[in-house]
Amino acid sequence: MQFRDVAIALFVMVIWGGNFSVAKFGLAQIPPLTFMAMRFAVVAVLLVPFVRLPRDKIVPVFWYSVTLGGIHFGLMFWALTQIDAATAALASQMGVPFATILSAFVFKDYPKFWRVLGIMIAFSGVVVIAGEPRFEGGLLPLLTVVAAAFAWAMGAVQAKAMGKVNGFALNGYMALFSVPQLMIWSFFFEEGQIDALLSADWIGWGSIFYQSLMVVIVGYGIWYKLLGKYPVSLTMPFTLLMPFFGVLFAVWLLGEEVTVPMIIGGSLTILGVAVIVLRSSQPKHISQQAATVECSGRLQ
Repeated sequence: MQFRDVAIALFVMVIWGGNFSVAKFGLAQIPPLTFMAMRFAVVAVLLVPFVRLPRDKIVPVFWYSVTLGGIHFGLMFWALTQIDAATAALASQMGVPFATILSAFVFKDYPKFWRVLGIMIAFSGVVVIAGEPRFEGGLLPLLTVVAAAFAWAMGAVQAKAMGKVNGFALNGYMALFSVPQLMIWSFFFEEGQIDALLSADWIGWGSIFYQSLMVVIVGYGIWYKLLGKYPVSLTMPFTLLMPFFGVLFAVWLLGEEVTVPMIIGGSLTILGVAVIVLRSSQPKHISQQAATVECSGRLQ
């Protein structure tokens, strides 16, 4: 890759990695389901008028929105109100081994030795993180992140099954379909939503627009160009840097403490994911469409 494109790819990973910490600022002011409804509303307004979704893709994208928009993001952002951003950034990577396991059942893409080893290493990393003393009072927030990662993996399988779809159309219409779902969930499980939105300051709204503009419009706009210019084997390894930047921003912006179990467990998780990604970055295992999906659920 040209040096300029390497720098651009790193810039995208910084944007996506920082999303965990930026989200924490917004969630301090706005309930999580309401926050995500507003985030998706902005994305839909920015994208839907300019992209077209083929009629035969409407139903698959709707069900994709249920899995990714309603379940994955709902669980992930609730968990972010209960857990530190660094742990969420690391544990969310479990979506990759989950997707590998699901692909074996759905597409008969059975993992061989190295990818099986990667799955085992990634799971062992989460076990190490779960053993931290701070989780002795309850593992629910961490397990919720893992459950959100599993929902992302299900969404990745759905997106792969629906075939080729324009990336911005997929993001735009998924957002459009997700808004009413999240508003319904918010009605039943949250309170004070209107007051929270009216009282939110520029930091709260800035968090929403960061995710809408920077993560989706800028981040995906750049990423799609890189996917069109270079083979997947060169672009996908950059995604392994997302959790690194996620932890870095959590320490810098939020003052979070990085513990020894987090370092060991996080390193094991990222190592396991790295083995899976690097062994999967072959034409027979992952296409550019799948590479787009690979990033679409990592809190993007």
